[in-house]
Amino acid sequence: NTYGSMHSEAIITEDEENVNKFFTSVDAAALYHNASTRFTDGSEFGFGAEIGISTQKLHVRGPMGLPALTSTKYVIRGNGQIRK
Repeated sequence: NTYGSMHSEAIITEDEENVNKFFTSVDAAALYHNASTRFTDGSEFGFGAEIGISTQKLHVRGPMGLPALTSTKYVIRGNGQIRK
């Protein structure tokens, strides 16, 4: 967390204990195991065109409902995939 982007972080390992520790302790929007962080893209996630990137946990202004107070953490497991 000290040197992370809080956006996309990855670990390359076959050790499941290290993967689980990484996934539970690293604070980022998307976490990858044995896959490229280049997959962090609105289109790749099926959200359509990407209009911006936020690394903030709370970025809403004005009146807020429950959905505005939640954040999402994506966990992606791979086998060495890259994005071309």
